[in-house]
Amino acid sequence: MYGYDNFYYNQKHKVFISFYHHDDQKYKDTLEYLFGNTVINKSVSNGEYNTDISDEYVKRLIREDKISDASVVVVLVGPNTKNRKHVDWEIYAGLSRYINGNAGLIGVLLPTFPLYSGKYYYQDIPARLADNIKTGYADIYTWDDFTSNYSSYIQEAFDNRSKRRSMIDNSRLQMKQNKW
Repeated sequence: MYGYDNFYYNQKHKVFISFYHHDDQKYKDTLEYLFGNTVINKSVSNGEYNTDISDEYVKRLIREDKISDASVVVVLVGPNTKNRKHVDWEIYAGLSRYINGNAGLIGVLLPTFPLYSGKYYYQDIPARLADNIKTGYADIYTWDDFTSNYSSYIQEAFDNRSKRRSMIDNSRLQMKQNKW
């Protein structure tokens, strides 16, 4: 039995990192460095997709090329992340039962994110992430906590894909444009 447990907790998960490229690229790069060989990175590289083409085409590329086989979506939350349509689309695709049976979902509050007495407000994070934190499907952590415990948090989100599946709230309409 030990061999099975050892395999189960040491398996590599396919992780998609959703973030606002303009503001938060250095945090994504740091996570890629920390994850090293412990996960399979499914994230979009800067400039990988031409955002001047149609929104539907970009959504399809991200969904089919990246998120379709991701087991966990990690959302890096900076002060402007809630305004980004691509982040909303990525969370939507990760939660969709039709794409991959749904991915686990984690929010990570970056050091640049404004905390108030150590707390955050739902209206300051991406709305679809907030919906799923409220239902209990997703969890949210500070940057320091997540980077210290990322392996166990990713495993927990992976496990929650089935344990908490009934808690998913993906009912919100997808964002059509960035909010500014």
